[in-house]
Amino acid sequence: MEATRRRYSARAAGVGLAVGLFVMAGAGRAQVTLTGPIAGTPLLDLGKFDLAALGYVTEEFFLSGTATSYKRVGQLTEDGNWQVEHAATAPFTTRIVVVRPAEASKFNGAAVVEWLNVSAGTDLAADWSAVHREIVRDGFAYVGVSAQKVGIEGGPSLAPNTLPIKKADPARYGRLSHPGDAFSYDIYSQAGMAVRGAAGAKVLGPLAAKRLLATGDSQSAVFLTTYVNAIDPIAKVYDGYLIHSRFAGAASIEGASMLAGPSDMPATAKLRADLRVPVITVITETDLIGGAGLGGFSNVVQADTNRLRIWEIAGAAHADTYVFGATAIDSGSAPVAQLAAAYAPTDTVAGAKLAKPMNSAPQHHYLVSTALWNLDRWVRDGKTPPIAPRLKTLAGDKPGAPPQLILDANGDAEGGIRTPWVDVPTARLSGLGNSPGAMGALFGVTEPFDQAMLDKLYPGGRAEYLKKFDKALESAIKSGFILRADAADIKALAAAMYPGLK
Repeated sequence: MEATRRRYSARAAGVGLAVGLFVMAGAGRAQVTLTGPIAGTPLLDLGKFDLAALGYVTEEFFLSGTATSYKRVGQLTEDGNWQVEHAATAPFTTRIVVVRPAEASKFNGAAVVEWLNVSAGTDLAADWSAVHREIVRDGFAYVGVSAQKVGIEGGPSLAPNTLPIKKADPARYGRLSHPGDAFSYDIYSQAGMAVRGAAGAKVLGPLAAKRLLATGDSQSAVFLTTYVNAIDPIAKVYDGYLIHSRFAGAASIEGASMLAGPSDMPATAKLRADLRVPVITVITETDLIGGAGLGGFSNVVQADTNRLRIWEIAGAAHADTYVFGATAIDSGSAPVAQLAAAYAPTDTVAGAKLAKPMNSAPQHHYLVSTALWNLDRWVRDGKTPPIAPRLKTLAGDKPGAPPQLILDANGDAEGGIRTPWVDVPTARLSGLGNSPGAMGALFGVTEPFDQAMLDKLYPGGRAEYLKKFDKALESAIKSGFILRADAADIKALAAAMYPGLK
């Protein structure tokens, strides 16, 4: 991680400033060039609201240099205690998108560095979508890294008609070049070192990052699992990890695609026991049980430790209506009626028809935000997050079948992190049971209760519901799984979203 000497070679670059740097990447030294900020608007969906009005600056930089791939040393076992060594080298040029406080006094000292998700065939800021409210509210900086080849050049994805950024905007991104996912780990390391300010890099402008928090959702979480197990002990770049919605396995060290055939990695992968820095893993019902060819996290039996927390969320799906609707307008000042409408269950996603309305559970968004807040406090102050109960399961109904969630009388999962949406429900919320295809299986379901069921649960109507909801919310806050800063918004949403007529 340590920076060696800086080579002062600034030059006018038309689109910005290019600075040559020497940075340490594990045991090897790499020379990288940072170019930018690039004029114009980055091709990355950060929402429909005005970040400048929220006191944030959005910039994009290109990062060029030589990346190193890795090869395994010995057998890769389920325990995640993996050893690797340097293999080949290749040139690369990637991009990073920076969202930072405009005023240094508003910066909390932590940069959230997201491994951008490429499952849809282009770069998606999945964790920005999940936690941007917390990022802006608490003064984090955010950096999205195009770490994988698919997002830049194209390749196997769940949305083969989606254009990668290099094809979607060749005038802007034509100079980018990615040598393959075997090099993605070192590219992510070098991006982190640039954010850190290695050898004088100004990725964050006048801000100086004291803490780097690595995040990744879904496929990116699977890559971060490999990064933590194999690369972090060598690179030592990041101060903490938020691994969001992983499944049982881990991404290939040598660059084999997760979506293009059988994996060359163990079917299940724990996180190594000797973690160097804190890690929080957030798991939904979809992730736990698995499906669509993905082994569930339930196959990875691992206890919490002094550097690991595993949070399993009752009633949550891998993707939900917050990600596909509410996040785009959730600026912190959007009218509650608009947010409630954006949360509403729908059976249509990006023009595709689902078998059932997708999961509309707000707890997923709020729990991941709480996880980020806890991770930063853990890294900064050494205060450990709460230990969460795990979701309750039974063995599958036939040999080789995945486990089944144990359900309560209302059809919601038992165990896991409890929130008012499952303890004071107005619908059955699940991470399972939707279709068609691999994408549909990720969206979970919402099955609203009819009026007779609502009357049975809440004879006093909306007023009784809200009283019980507030009590359950207070319990979740005191347990440490929802931030008190979100309480007012949550109560307003509950009042707006209650479906009863009374």
